[in-house]
Amino acid sequence: MPRRSRRRRSGLNGVFDQALHLILETTGRVIVSGMGKSGIIGNKIAATLASTGTPSFAVHPAEAYHGDLGMFTADDVAILISYSGETEEVIRLIPSLRHFGVKTIALVGNVQSTLGRNADLVLDISVEREACPNNLAPTTSTKVTLAMGDALAVALINRRHFKPQDFAIFHPGGSLGRRLLTRIKDVMHTNLPVCAPLDSLRDVIMTITQAGLGVGVVVDNGALKGVITDGDLRRALFHHDRMDSLTASDIMTRSPLTVNETEMFADAENIMLKASVTALLVVNDQGVLTGILKLQDASQLK
Repeated sequence: MPRRSRRRRSGLNGVFDQALHLILETTGRVIVSGMGKSGIIGNKIAATLASTGTPSFAVHPAEAYHGDLGMFTADDVAILISYSGETEEVIRLIPSLRHFGVKTIALVGNVQSTLGRNADLVLDISVEREACPNNLAPTTSTKVTLAMGDALAVALINRRHFKPQDFAIFHPGGSLGRRLLTRIKDVMHTNLPVCAPLDSLRDVIMTITQAGLGVGVVVDNGALKGVITDGDLRRALFHHDRMDSLTASDIMTRSPLTVNETEMFADAENIMLKASVTALLVVNDQGVLTGILKLQDASQLK
């Protein structure tokens, strides 16, 4: 198997990079076409490209020959899929695509096939045999075709510097899109458990309990001084024999992590995960406390 992988890599001979360049340079769309199982894989490839910044759609080759060729323009690039390279419906597209001036990338298992010889670029998807015990049903070959399509999509993501926020624009209806497009101020808690620096430990505990956020915020004359978490309370209990004389300023964590209310929720979530904390204090552009963000708030976006 390793020998096969090395042979495939060397067999591309830079064609993969040429295919990337061709797609990146096109001012039109990437149109994917294949018949049967190849067509199903082609639909997935087109969908992945479209959702990651490369305008793309799939065309059934038989329908193309009966009117859907009008979807092609000279600015487009066509990815034609046929493992044998001899699929009649796919091959019949070539003269028309040449007439339109459409550049073609072939995904074939036989580079010397009719499709392989007539495409502008050829990506080799050949396999030693199918997983099918009869070596007939497209199994291994469809996986390699899909892998090649995904490899193109991922490489294009890197070349285009496609970011999570860009991905979210094409997925606004799903939970991932909502998470990536939501700003902190849209989900933060504004009923704040505010404590004064000289509040007693009893008052601090009452404030935290009533708010139900698991934290208390120490504010003095509008200025943020610190945060008190359940961990701070436990440490105070462990280190002090007398609790009745403790105040909020004695047990608070100074210089707590904060985040601006205009930042994206996904960025704040990453901060919390990296810092191993479950809450962030939210401030505005003037540094004034405006809310608290909890890691559990992600559940609202599902």
